[in-house]
Amino acid sequence: MSGTVTASKPAPHLSTASVSDALDSLGLPGSLHGIGALRQGQRAVGPVFTVTYEPVDEAGGTVGDFLDDVPAGAVILIDNAGRTDCTVWGGIMSRTAHERGIAGTVIHGTCRDVAVATAVGHPIWSVSRFMRTGKDRVRVAAVQTAVTIDGVLIHPGDILVADDDGAVVVPAARWDEVADVARRIDRVEDAIVEAVRGGATLAEARARHGYHSLQTRKDPS
Repeated sequence: MSGTVTASKPAPHLSTASVSDALDSLGLPGSLHGIGALRQGQRAVGPVFTVTYEPVDEAGGTVGDFLDDVPAGAVILIDNAGRTDCTVWGGIMSRTAHERGIAGTVIHGTCRDVAVATAVGHPIWSVSRFMRTGKDRVRVAAVQTAVTIDGVLIHPGDILVADDDGAVVVPAARWDEVADVARRIDRVEDAIVEAVRGGATLAEARARHGYHSLQTRKDPS
């Protein structure tokens, strides 16, 4: 697969909230606005496998069989320009992806066959759900090329984290750095809760541990 990840293995426990705050503190974009979990309790972490769709024209085209090229552990990221009038993911794909150990699917667009995805346990994040097929409406335009979603430039192999709060992408070369900052944020938030349990007010605990500037971009100088 192109865009091979060289960072350490992604930490499966980090939340999208902590990763998003870490990105903010480093001045990096990454949060994918408008894309939400198909159902609660989902989680996926892994290197991105990108797929781009476009409208069909007189030349035709197909929705594509790219699943044959996706490695186990990857997170599929489909960019259908946010369209909600036709689907680019359905039951056959959910079942196939689950059988092949694909970590999850994130769609800048729409999915269908929700019951099938739920039954097999394949995690999906999307803009919406809608039953109308994408066949004869959209086609695969590119696989494993850079895409831009909500102003976030995403390359194949970047690390995607998705959970109940949505989806966020981290450049592969910055993953270790971002993960370290996210872990520090988690430790601070845990310390605040412990301080409150010990009798401090929330305002005191937050001030003591610098809560209000956790995500503030730091001056590199």
